[in-house]
Amino acid sequence: MDILKVVILAIIEGLTEFLPVSSTGHLIVASSFFGVAHEDFTKLFTIVIQLGTILSVVVLYFKRFFQSIDFYFKLLVAFIPAVVFGLLLSDFIDSLLESPITVAVTLILGGLVLLKVDDWFGDAENTEISYSTAFKIGLFQCLAMIPGMSRSGASIVGGMTQKLSRTAAAEFSFFLAVPTMLGATLKKSYDYYMAGFTLTTDQINYLIIGNVVGFVVALFAIKSFIGYLSKHGFKIFGYYRVVIGVAILIIHYFISPLTVI
Repeated sequence: MDILKVVILAIIEGLTEFLPVSSTGHLIVASSFFGVAHEDFTKLFTIVIQLGTILSVVVLYFKRFFQSIDFYFKLLVAFIPAVVFGLLLSDFIDSLLESPITVAVTLILGGLVLLKVDDWFGDAENTEISYSTAFKIGLFQCLAMIPGMSRSGASIVGGMTQKLSRTAAAEFSFFLAVPTMLGATLKKSYDYYMAGFTLTTDQINYLIIGNVVGFVVALFAIKSFIGYLSKHGFKIFGYYRVVIGVAILIIHYFISPLTVI
């Protein structure tokens, strides 16, 4: 890993974390192209730089995070499924993180859903989130444990199935990202610490730079996404996912195999 790769991966994280296109999938493919996906530091880096993108949500929606105690309980209810399934399926999830083909297939499947989701649920205007709705969104979010599925995409679609408006579903997805991504970052960091993994000075600097870059890029990505989504819906993201997924398969099978092991 060098500084150029750090910046590029951080930009990818900031751009894609809150879009329904799968940041994890993009990072897996990008780091595979760079030839660093097999490195332990790369795997840690792609998790830890989520802290920067988390901070962008807190900054943009600062007042909303202090609206009521009820708000935090709903986030907790939505977060619980990720905790349960994350602990139960940890090893299986880690194995999937080494498969660009898994990313390609789930990008395509998720893209096909996004091409139709506006037709299925796009007319909803509800903005109120009940505890039952929060829990169901949390269950949908667990689909994103499959690389390429997209945490934001799964949780937004989950919200829309519960008759939430596109904007309300997207914003709750952003809020839910804070405990979910923070929990994933802390767990992965702890796992690496217990395994005896130590960071060099350069690696610590890379983590700092990655978080700063991811934070700045995510600020613009979130604001742009909400504006676009309220007017145009999900179709462009569906087409994008399908094109990228097909491109990955073509590159892997006909040009140069993508591998991270």
